Amino acid sequence: MTQTNTDKAAPGYRQAGEQDAQTAEVTLLLEGMTCASCAARIERNLKKAPGVEMAAVNLATERGVVTYHPQQVDVAGLIGAVERAGYGARELPPESVPGENRESDADTLQRRQDLRHKRSILILGVALTLPLMVMMIFFMQPVTMGGLTTLMPLYAWEPYVLLLVSLVVWSVVGWTFHRSAINALRHGAVNMDVLVSMGSTVAIAASTAATFVPSLQGNMYYDIPAMIVTLIFLGKYLETRAKGRASEAIKKLLGLQPHTAHALRGGQIIDLPIERVAVGDTLEVRPGERVPLDGRVLEGVSAIDESLLTGESLPVDKQAGDALMGATVNTTGLLRMRVEKIGGDTMLAQIVRLVEQAQGSKAPIQRLADQVSSIFVPAVLVIAALSFIGWYLATLWWGTPANALTIALIVGVAVLVVACPCAMGLATPVALMVGSGRGAELGILIKNGESLQRVSQINTILLDKTGTITRGRPEVTDIVAVKEQAILRLAALAEQGSEHPLGQAIVQAARERNLDMSAPVTDTRAIPGKGLQATVAGERVLIGTAALLREQGIAINALEAQIAELEAQGKTVMLVACEGAAIGAIAVADTIKPTSARAIEQLKRLGLEVWMLTGDNRRTAEAMARQVGIEPERVLAQVLPADKARQVEMLQKSGRVVAMVGDGINDAPALTQADAGIALGTGTDIAIEAADIALVKGNLEQVATAILLSKRMMRIIKQNLAWAFGYNIVLIPLAILSPLLAILTIYAPVLAAGAMAFSSITVVLNALRLRRFSR
Repeated sequence: MTQTNTDKAAPGYRQAGEQDAQTAEVTLLLEGMTCASCAARIERNLKKAPGVEMAAVNLATERGVVTYHPQQVDVAGLIGAVERAGYGARELPPESVPGENRESDADTLQRRQDLRHKRSILILGVALTLPLMVMMIFFMQPVTMGGLTTLMPLYAWEPYVLLLVSLVVWSVVGWTFHRSAINALRHGAVNMDVLVSMGSTVAIAASTAATFVPSLQGNMYYDIPAMIVTLIFLGKYLETRAKGRASEAIKKLLGLQPHTAHALRGGQIIDLPIERVAVGDTLEVRPGERVPLDGRVLEGVSAIDESLLTGESLPVDKQAGDALMGATVNTTGLLRMRVEKIGGDTMLAQIVRLVEQAQGSKAPIQRLADQVSSIFVPAVLVIAALSFIGWYLATLWWGTPANALTIALIVGVAVLVVACPCAMGLATPVALMVGSGRGAELGILIKNGESLQRVSQINTILLDKTGTITRGRPEVTDIVAVKEQAILRLAALAEQGSEHPLGQAIVQAARERNLDMSAPVTDTRAIPGKGLQATVAGERVLIGTAALLREQGIAINALEAQIAELEAQGKTVMLVACEGAAIGAIAVADTIKPTSARAIEQLKRLGLEVWMLTGDNRRTAEAMARQVGIEPERVLAQVLPADKARQVEMLQKSGRVVAMVGDGINDAPALTQADAGIALGTGTDIAIEAADIALVKGNLEQVATAILLSKRMMRIIKQNLAWAFGYNIVLIPLAILSPLLAILTIYAPVLAAGAMAFSSITVVLNALRLRRFSR
């Protein structure tokens, strides 16, 4: 056991968080769960273990996440707690790091073998149950005894053959349920398998008694136990297959990481396993290959297909200085890159981690299902017993006493089988699993179920301006001069060594226009807060504010009208003088992203109030807001970074449910304060960490997509819960009253088994519709 305040976490668990260095977190792979009651029981046992702070068990993913104090309990102790509850557990391999595939080949092989085994068992069950049904239909005759019409075998040997076949199906196909039921009962628990096992066993016991006790010949129903276990097993098989499809997104992400990289070592390019590449290494990425790790382009020009990580359909052009994400595809040119992030720090690893986190979490709405499920099975056992006793006594006293036991057994078995709560347990986690996976494919990372529910409830969205609505970097927008290229080249030459964002914007604009930057530049001197002067090709150049030029005695009267107009548009204007005379002006501004106006229109169509938050003065802020379609009265201007969270709080106090969208470090408090925080992935790790949803692309249009996906997921979850609850609410009374309905008189247990299997499959298939989500 290793404490998490060491430099490196021990295998199998990672640090729970910087806020508490004395706790650790482990993810356990759980075995033997069949319904929400099982998940609740494991969760309760884990929480009872000493030193456990939090335990969350997910039925759909078959995983449990435990936060604990390593000084009080170790992983073996946690596994022991699960085993004492009657289930199996093993430690999930260490931190999810692409290249160190968490979903090991052994796990995948095990799942495939399990599916093949279930398929073989199912084939056996179907192969025996169908002839059984044929014999029951064609080799039976209706006989009325004591007022009750039932089916009797035509031949003397027939009951023994039917019983033998039925016993094989009940024991072999039903062994999964019987074993789980015995295990649960040994540990003082009841789960759905107890209901299935008890129902089918009662049916087979009654048939056996009828076979060997002639006086009970009228009570044979050999096909019922076989059909119950076969139908329910079919449902479990289809459910397992569907759950496998639901987790495909995470497997797809894990499969993106290249296994080797072309590394520059000792002046030569050699192939290295990805695990041996270090930060600072230079890698070569050839056309058609995936980028091995996160880094930055050193040499070369190419277009990178980032669609599998960001959902962006068009390749993005990259050149020296641009960032690269591991697992994206280099489409055309040869690139050399410097590695900046490896292992768990890469964008791919973060995406995988967030998706796993979301899939293993619970939405608040699931608490209702958990509470109901935890008391559901014991309640059903009581209802079944009361139904049995009630119908037996009622039939004995007022009906046909000879068939009292048969009617009571049919009702009891039907109630036991129809009440399985497995659909209830799957309703929320399977939707969360499929939806978060689909979100990852679109570049939308939903952190957990609680975030999902909060995002789906917002009615107001607050957009930070810089980096969210705008590009977040200044660009040259206007040049006021007779010879625009000449003045831009002169200013760019003077600003070449400048680290000021405005100077860099001018240099970038000159490079984009392919201007000649080879002239000699000397005597460069920055004038703090005002500008810069330099000697370019022997001429004295001055770049700066109007105040700077006036101080130098340079007349700017001819430019003042244009300066005023540009500043009114929220742009920063720098004047350029050469040899003591003003020759023009260059305007620089943080430009609006091409998609921002369209994205805001989409948010409005969703019925949201859209607000803008900025530190700019009101005139500039309103000018910017008008360009993207935000009303001036919904602009929060001149807001200091420290006051952003307060502005969110102010909107919340007015009764709004607020989502904050931002990307900077200074947005983190506001993202946390908001009812839902949405971070653009182009921003900082801190902002992404503080948010509920992270968008891998820097495209504001993804916000509307994320909200739509959240709403769709919540709608699917509510549909699933309604289906699961409604199914039991309708069918349990129907099972109790089945003797009053001719069609259910004998076959109520069989129809109950079919309905139970159908309910689970329906819930899973409904959730799988999220795989087709798109805008």
